[in-house]
This record gives sequence, structure tokens and C-alpha cells, in this order.
Amino acid sequence: MHQSTHNEQSMQACIEACNHCHQVCLQTAMNHCLEAGGKHVEAEHFRLMVNCAEICQTSANFQLSSSPFHGRVCEVCAEVCDACAVNCEKIGGMDECVIKACKACAESCRKMAGSQH
Repeated sequence: MHQSTHNEQSMQACIEACNHCHQVCLQTAMNHCLEAGGKHVEAEHFRLMVNCAEICQTSANFQLSSSPFHGRVCEVCAEVCDACAVNCEKIGGMDECVIKACKACAESCRKMAGSQH
């Protein structure tokens, strides 16, 4: 019983991290990046931010629906979040996206993916 409560808390924390990352990436891409222009709207960067927002939403949805595939989706989500964090860090000026959203979500998703093996 204790183990299942711990898993439920971990999953809830991961869902929240995914939802937060989805919101931050989408908002940053559609507002900050579009308005800043230049490197912020180059295809690789902009596509990665939108992809990151999408996979985070998908990861949260898979967990919310108790999908048996949620661990694998979390694994991919962590990879995309890591890539997005590296890319945003390289461009600069997006610390909230990098640290509070992408890195936190990647870490949380890695834990969920690891608990599924």
C-alpha cells in the first residue's frame, strides 16, 4: 500500500512538471521567441520548443489515463526536454524555460521512466 501511494505521488508530481513545461514552452515560443526574432525563430529552435510543449502534454495525458505506455512516453519526453534545455541555454535569455521547466520535467520524467522497468 505504501509503495502505491509513493508511486501515485511521484506520478502526480511528474504530471504537474509536464503541465508546467508544456505551458512555459508554448508560451515562451509563441510570445517571447516570436517577438524576439532572430535566433529565437530559427527552425531548429522554434520546432524544438513546440515539440517539447507537445510531448509534455502527451506525457501528462498518458499518465492521467494510466496508460501502460506512460513510462516509454516519459522516457522520450525527458530526451526532448533535455534537448530543448540545451538549445534554449545556447540561445540565452530563457532561464525560466531551461531551469524551472525543461530540466525539472526531464528529471521527473526520467524517474517515472525508470520506475517502469
